[in-house]
Amino acid sequence: MKKDRQTVTETGALVMPLIDGLQVRHLPTIEDPRGEVVELFRETWGISSDPLVYVYGVSVRPDAIKGWTVHKKQDDRIAVLHGVLHWVFFDNREASPTYRRLNAFTFSDKNRALFNIPRGVFHAVQNLGTEDAFFVNMPTRPYDHADPDKYRLPLKNDLIPYDFSAIRAG
Repeated sequence: MKKDRQTVTETGALVMPLIDGLQVRHLPTIEDPRGEVVELFRETWGISSDPLVYVYGVSVRPDAIKGWTVHKKQDDRIAVLHGVLHWVFFDNREASPTYRRLNAFTFSDKNRALFNIPRGVFHAVQNLGTEDAFFVNMPTRPYDHADPDKYRLPLKNDLIPYDFSAIRAG
């Protein structure tokens, strides 16, 4: 038998220590009889001081996993819009005070969020839902087709201590 550990305070604040530079902001949905609106990014939120230079959308099919990916020159700023997405982050920056720390979150239509992934932090995402999920990325640099700033590891590797199959197993 394993006892659950505290994950949030009574006000909903996370108790998990975050990877240095990883920022998470929940995005409230404003709903009325016509539909809903969700703000994705404001410079004044302090998620990133870099200007918006490039924006693209990504879908993730049910049960699919995208990752592990890391960037050397850019931060990713991701807004989860639709579906149930499980995000995992691993700090591989040797000079970081949170070197080798792992963070995991699940975001969805009911719990939308904007988060900043600092360069040097590996990240992967799994769609836990039954339909395509969708997020928007607003990286700090435009994609360079001739020289992509994208490095990958296989899902199962010797660096990152995470097993995505454990999520489904409960």
